[in-house]
Amino acid sequence: MEPKADIALIGLAVMGQNLILNMNDHGFVVVAHNRTVSKVDEFLNKEAKGTKVIGAHSIADMVQLLKKPRRVMLMVKAGKAVDEFIEQIIPHLEPGDIIIDGGNSLFDDTNRRVQYLESKGLLFVGSGVSGGEEGARHGPSIMPGGSPAAWPHVKPIFQSIAAKVADGAPCCDWVGEQGSGHYVKMVHNGIEYGDMQLICEAYNLMKLGLGMSCDEMHQVFKQWNEGDLESYLVEITRDILAFKDSDGQPLVEKIVDTAGQKGTGKWTVQNSADLGIPITLIAEAVYARCVSALKDERVKASRKLKGPRPALAAAKKDAAKKVLIDYIRDALYASKIVSYAQGYMLMRAAAQEYKWHLNYGGIALMWRGGCIIRSRFLGKIKEAFDKNPKLMNLMLDDYFRGEIKRCQKGWRNIVSAAMKRGIPVPAFSTALSFYDQYRSAILPANLLQAQRDYFGAHTFERIDKPRGEFFHNNWTGRGGAVSSGTYNV
Repeated sequence: MEPKADIALIGLAVMGQNLILNMNDHGFVVVAHNRTVSKVDEFLNKEAKGTKVIGAHSIADMVQLLKKPRRVMLMVKAGKAVDEFIEQIIPHLEPGDIIIDGGNSLFDDTNRRVQYLESKGLLFVGSGVSGGEEGARHGPSIMPGGSPAAWPHVKPIFQSIAAKVADGAPCCDWVGEQGSGHYVKMVHNGIEYGDMQLICEAYNLMKLGLGMSCDEMHQVFKQWNEGDLESYLVEITRDILAFKDSDGQPLVEKIVDTAGQKGTGKWTVQNSADLGIPITLIAEAVYARCVSALKDERVKASRKLKGPRPALAAAKKDAAKKVLIDYIRDALYASKIVSYAQGYMLMRAAAQEYKWHLNYGGIALMWRGGCIIRSRFLGKIKEAFDKNPKLMNLMLDDYFRGEIKRCQKGWRNIVSAAMKRGIPVPAFSTALSFYDQYRSAILPANLLQAQRDYFGAHTFERIDKPRGEFFHNNWTGRGGAVSSGTYNV
């Protein structure tokens, strides 16, 4: 067979098919393959009919159709399936050829695969791809990392098919070494969890606290999407609230209130614990989904566990209602700043731990378009890191510090009002608590350290001695002078 294809893609589920069609639209010849080969023929006869897409019924045929260096992209389920396909592909490749994993793989797996394939003279790219079905078809956000030598060979394809921002810049650039591309995608998904939970809390406050209809809330989200909160998730929330079922009633109100998850949010929280970084808002968003899954328990508990009526008393008049809606908007925006600040804290810690070189402004640019968390807001994050690449925390940037100051009154008022009226706002409240913790020069951890030293001789530092010097106190007069062998912060 004559090599005439630029890239092969394995996995003809919705994301794989749409990425192939996107590549075809941009002039690249793609070989399509699938474990169930009948799907190849079905794809060629339907969605890919009339295109330059080529079908291959075997790995061997697929590889023979590829120009060198050969580029093979996997869009299959994360985990075992990726490793199985890699083992099937390796015997057909030559040194310098490239395998790309575009699924939601755990970054540790990508670290391992980069090392393994490089030991065989091959190159490996682990790339986050965000944007769902529509993004894959018309322009996703793409976050590639792995073997640096592979980037020049995948760059023309990836940057061509990626979403573009207003100035034409592609929402795709090289992230860094090893599994950094999948890591950044993991953090993206964690932030996505947070954004969705924040929007749901705003919705719940308007619904339960202010007694607003879906049509009224639709108008609020429509207005918000024309300002600083403009984003894909606010946009689709606007549309969801306006959508009517066949009987003319809002469809959203007929959906069972239990949320699913695929695991990337959980991975983000687990890794944050490993690195000691407090991404409290993302954690609350993950746990909020877990609580939602306890539907039967919640229904039973609602009959026995009593609380105040959820109606916000001040919302009886239109003027008061408008004030409270503005407070909700302020809480949403300020909490969003905290969420992204925590996400960037985690990426900075990961870069230090794993010896990666991450471009934080570039990451914000990659998220500006195509992906689920795309928003106007991300442009401000890019500006912040362009201005100060060593910015310690997003909340310390002049713009974001000013926005939190502006929103703070409404944020505090709506959180306290929600607490008084029994409306759960776990993400709004944990964001506010983190903000107050982060801005506190002194926290009560001195007492905590005293407790640890009392029961376990874990030692403590003193404010009147140099940092790094540790002491143990005999609190009862009965203990010994020997301290614990290890000190854990």
